[in-house]
Amino acid sequence: MKKLNFSKGFIPCVIASCAIIAFGVVGFFVRGINLGLDFKPGLIEEVRISSPAAELSYSGAAKVAVTLSADKMDVVVSGTGADNATYSYPFYQYSNVGALASAVSEIDGVTMNAINSSADSTKLFLNSAVSNVLSTAKTYIYPVENSGVTTDDIRAALNGVDGISIKQLGKDADTSFQIRMAASDDGSQNDLQSSVESKLYSKFGKEKVAVVKTDFIGSSFSKSIAGKSVLMFILTVLLIWGYAAIRFHWDFALGSIIALVHDTLIMMTFIIWTQMEFSTTVLAAVLTIIGYSINATVVILDRIRYNLKMMDKVNSFNDILDQSLSDTLTRSILTTVTTLIAVIALFVFTSGSIKDFSLALIVGLVSGAYSSIFISGAFISASRKNWKPEFGVHHSLKTVKADE
Repeated sequence: MKKLNFSKGFIPCVIASCAIIAFGVVGFFVRGINLGLDFKPGLIEEVRISSPAAELSYSGAAKVAVTLSADKMDVVVSGTGADNATYSYPFYQYSNVGALASAVSEIDGVTMNAINSSADSTKLFLNSAVSNVLSTAKTYIYPVENSGVTTDDIRAALNGVDGISIKQLGKDADTSFQIRMAASDDGSQNDLQSSVESKLYSKFGKEKVAVVKTDFIGSSFSKSIAGKSVLMFILTVLLIWGYAAIRFHWDFALGSIIALVHDTLIMMTFIIWTQMEFSTTVLAAVLTIIGYSINATVVILDRIRYNLKMMDKVNSFNDILDQSLSDTLTRSILTTVTTLIAVIALFVFTSGSIKDFSLALIVGLVSGAYSSIFISGAFISASRKNWKPEFGVHHSLKTVKADE
């Protein structure tokens, strides 16, 4: 391919990149990073919306706990003055809720009323995240069924709750919803949980809301996640630097690392000023671009190494750089464009965290293609300003010496 003078654009591009990165640094102090729930303390609650199949209650002095497994239901009675015992009800003997309710109600003090007697006893779940210990208050058992509730319904029910994220888990009869809420401090867990559950109760009815699982992320744990993410990025960059240094040369390796850091800072500038939520999904996009960018840079470095051995009649190292970048330009454009087509399709046809993921990738792909040529190339050019052949004397130089 005809040689293009990329080297003339090195200094202007470096200046432009430095200006953009400086703009990002200003944004960091002025606006900050919009950290997602993955990096902030908060509550994670998994709920299902379903009409109950039965209700359980207990009146007595003992402690009665209920557990459901795939093949049986166990009722454990314990406590001071009680006859400690475990009652097991295999589902092959009690195939529906009606039969199960009749048997369980024979336990002294325990009442199980069947609401949906025909429900399959092998497809039940308990509102166990609230409590599996029976009391005079009703504890509900639910059938696994498709309630028809969507994430939009859950979001509408929780309208007004700040810092909330809703994700659907499973589909059809196995549908449940993961609700993530940010907290200002560890002591607000009960307030958060009460606020969310009261809104769900108001929308769907208390008896239809089953809390499957509840987890609270403390501030120390969220800081740990953030710290590990930074450490993961640093280790990734160091490993890539080690690989490039072994395969090529120290300045080639450092040039590739500078390009990676450049792409990361450009993406962070975009994330800061657009206030895109920085979640683990966006972090995955940043790490993806690191892998993509180093692949594009390695192709160029490999071509530079080849031309160092094969080219003659060169006046400076920039001639080799320009020819190498020209040789790989078509490949770089095709790779970037074809990848962008897929990522743009993701951006257009998806929503939520995947849309943020694809948008971050679009910025990173453009930056990666640019930095592999102009940022990495600029550093290598500067490091070899006083270049002399390292891979053997060129044919042209031998000819000059022979003439002398």
